[in-house]
Amino acid sequence: MKILVVDDHALVREGLQQVLQGLQEQVEVLQAANCGQAFDIALNNPDLDLILLDFHLPDMTGLEALRILGLKHPELPVLILSASSDVMMMRQVLNAGACGFVTKSSLSDELLFAVKKVLEGEVYLPMELRQDEGSESSLDVSKLTQRQELVLRELLDGRSNREISNTLNISEETVKSHVAAILRHFDVQNRTQAVVAAARFGYRSTLSDS
Repeated sequence: MKILVVDDHALVREGLQQVLQGLQEQVEVLQAANCGQAFDIALNNPDLDLILLDFHLPDMTGLEALRILGLKHPELPVLILSASSDVMMMRQVLNAGACGFVTKSSLSDELLFAVKKVLEGEVYLPMELRQDEGSESSLDVSKLTQRQELVLRELLDGRSNREISNTLNISEETVKSHVAAILRHFDVQNRTQAVVAAARFGYRSTLSDS
């Protein structure tokens, strides 16, 4: 597993690296001090599994970085970190494509839980949003993530987990996690049912576009 930590404070990056060693599987942690460095690392490491991105960075905000990452690496999940617990900011980044938001005041166990949830293809909602009355109306938490949609398109093309793994350059275990999330999303029991349900919702095979 390979995770990129993006923060302009070296001590924070080192601390996050230590926390991430608490994941049950071996993890390689890369570091960047700004978004420019992060974009270069993401480009040169297509096997990245996750980016932990500080919201306030010297060269741009998390919202701007999410837009660029979404264009260049739509399959790569991003978990936002911030010292702020502003609910409006949380909604903005989640609606902009982030797969989760964790405040820097959180305990390390919460960060690890959020990382695992995002790596399993889920969206992690911070406690502030879960407690905020009416937050569900302003945040579509039921939609598939960008990476899940890419996996779904591969399913619609009839590809196996191994083929999807090779095409998207992710591990087969990660593919299985995304397929499981897709099944839960459509409330179905198997891949065939998921394909049928997805077609009803307007998802199309890439082969039908050629």
